[in-house]
Amino acid sequence: MTDVFVYTTPDDERSQPLIEALIEEYEGRYGNYFGEPARNELSRYPASYFAQPDGAFLLLLRDGKTIGGGAFKRYDERTAELKRIWTHADLRKQGLARKVVYELEAQASRQGYSRIYLTTGFRQPEATQLYLRSGYTALFDVDVDPEIYGHLAFEKDISHLGIDGGLPIVDKLSKTTTQAA
Repeated sequence: MTDVFVYTTPDDERSQPLIEALIEEYEGRYGNYFGEPARNELSRYPASYFAQPDGAFLLLLRDGKTIGGGAFKRYDERTAELKRIWTHADLRKQGLARKVVYELEAQASRQGYSRIYLTTGFRQPEATQLYLRSGYTALFDVDVDPEIYGHLAFEKDISHLGIDGGLPIVDKLSKTTTQAA
């Protein structure tokens, strides 16, 4: 069993399991609560937003199969915004989402960002816990019913990072496995 990170784009066919599973997950949790189908939310930003130098799109592959992933895009000059954090439903509670988040933080730092911002939905308590346990500061009152906010915002200072994510990365150009630099 080999896990590797691959930096690619949302247009990569290996990204489709992530995108389709997110659509299903969002539709199951929210239905039409936000007034639009989940597919609209996931296609709101063009793939170029998740490309370097301003963004990144990451897949976590296990033996060639997509089991997790996420992305970030530029929020402002010093801030990257995390998007699309996902792990395969059958593989949750194994720390994979945390590995994805940490790798995205490390990559954001390598790309010159010093802060991370993100939002998650109020019907995703496991995501809320992931971010709180990963050192994020809630930009909302955690003691209030989260539904009043709709979207729950978090931030994290990453100016101290200079670390790698710890898993091998497949360079999309050379197709070789390397450690994050």
